[in-house]
Amino acid sequence: GNQIGAAFWQTISGEHGLDGSGVYNGTSDLQLERMNVYFNEHLAINTFL
Repeated sequence: GNQIGAAFWQTISGEHGLDGSGVYNGTSDLQLERMNVYFNEHLAINTFL
């Protein structure tokens, strides 16, 4: 179960251009669309949680 969950989040993060720390490193505006479905932006540290 945990491995499936970890793989899911790794895939979703990669599709949206996020690194392992939640920092956006993508190159496409398309990656930012609907980001809020799975992630919340933390403006103080400029990452997505």
